Amino acid sequence: MTLEAQHHTAPRRPVPGSHPGLVPASIQRQGAVDTRTPFTVPGSTRLPKSATRAEHAFQRASEPEYDAWISHVRPAAACSHPVRLAGEVATFDTRTGALLSSVQTADLPDGEIYKPCGNRRTEVCPSCAETYRGDAYQLIRTGLVGGRGVPESVNRHPAVFLTLTAPSFGLVHTRRTGKDNRALRCRPRRIPELCPHGVDLRCDRIHDADERALGLPLCLDCYDHDHQVVWNHHASELWRRTTIALNRELRRIARSRGISPRLIRLAYGKVAEFQRRGVVHFHVIVRLDGVDPLDKDAILPPPAELGLTDLAGGIAHAHHVAGLFTEPHPANPNGWPIAWGEQVDARPLRLDGGDAITDGMVAGYLAKYATKSTETTGHLSRRLTTDTIDLHADPAGTHVERLVDACWTLGGPRGWGLLRRWAHMLGFGGHFLTKSRRYSVTFRVLRERRIIWARTQAAELADEHQLETTLVVGLLQYAGSGWRTTGDAMLANTAAAQAREYARIAREEIAHEDAATSA
Repeated sequence: MTLEAQHHTAPRRPVPGSHPGLVPASIQRQGAVDTRTPFTVPGSTRLPKSATRAEHAFQRASEPEYDAWISHVRPAAACSHPVRLAGEVATFDTRTGALLSSVQTADLPDGEIYKPCGNRRTEVCPSCAETYRGDAYQLIRTGLVGGRGVPESVNRHPAVFLTLTAPSFGLVHTRRTGKDNRALRCRPRRIPELCPHGVDLRCDRIHDADERALGLPLCLDCYDHDHQVVWNHHASELWRRTTIALNRELRRIARSRGISPRLIRLAYGKVAEFQRRGVVHFHVIVRLDGVDPLDKDAILPPPAELGLTDLAGGIAHAHHVAGLFTEPHPANPNGWPIAWGEQVDARPLRLDGGDAITDGMVAGYLAKYATKSTETTGHLSRRLTTDTIDLHADPAGTHVERLVDACWTLGGPRGWGLLRRWAHMLGFGGHFLTKSRRYSVTFRVLRERRIIWARTQAAELADEHQLETTLVVGLLQYAGSGWRTTGDAMLANTAAAQAREYARIAREEIAHEDAATSA
């Protein structure tokens, strides 16, 4: 059997919802249900699986313990697919080691603790993705203006907002603009231009910004889907080699000016984004720092002899020289070339308030993409298996179906297995937000601060001294995922929406009172 023939034969295009692994978007946003858990509420009569969401919700709301249940699930109320944990939570005095209290989850509503899933993807869980977006915003902005342990002097370091894109793998529909920002026709030609497959490669349309045709190949058979998924698969390695080339060039410049290369260091925060054609590109904040020989963790301004021009020149050099060839593959014994596309956008950042591009704009821009995935391409699947691949891949199908098919085929028994693992990501297996060690704070620091803040709001932990001298230990194990019923999901999500609305009204009232007081 040839490599191209090692594929799937199951029937294609099932009716939406007919496959157990697929969850309709409407149910997914309102709360995924753990189908392994019986649809029952402790202490009540079990409802049949055929019961409606309203019937499940009515039964739950009719329970005497409903108020206790809604308070119990509030931390995860807005989550679409919470994690359920069972076991014991103990509180110890850190000074004496004495056990202050112990709570068994069996004594709590439902006998479990509900924890938000923490998924960063908006299409999977809007609530957890919004929390992640907020953390990403703070992480990126801290690296621009300082705070949370990062010195505020970083806002005077040379910094560049860099966008790196992939090369072309074939002609696609695009939205072009002229020098006056006026929209232009996609690909105008006076005479027909036919590809080897007989497709006319002209397009006289002026595409709207949200048009679905954007990013789609003019000829699907001419487009190099194999090369694109291989490029996605090696994009993280290409970025690593780019940072190596950039460091080498900056050190060369430093030595030419009599500066020790050990006195400079690069810091960066990087976000990956899928373009409509299904290929990733990177948005990066690159910052030039100085180094204290006696304290490697200190963040200092770079030597005065090195500035923004040197950083921008080093980036241009690294963009040009960075690249690699992949290992041989049965489908391409010579391997594929992996390099950046010709288009590179490097914008100097001046974060002292004198530039039109502010730190808030950049941080918000990157944080938004940190919660996205393949949604822009129209592909929303989870990790694929031999049972689900035929729902998403077709060597003669749409553009995205051919990309998924290329991942699965190239990752066959004689190919690169990891391509199959990341077929649902069109070959890209890297993180969507990464940073260098000393660019900023970590997600862990931000989450711990949020936990401490939440605990200080609770009445039993209002005493700051008590908070600092107690340790909460959870002896918990996984009990399941998802809400028990769609009725539970509806009630919890509604309660969370009401809480958000109350908080919004409270903020507006406080702002109104402050304005009145100032007046």
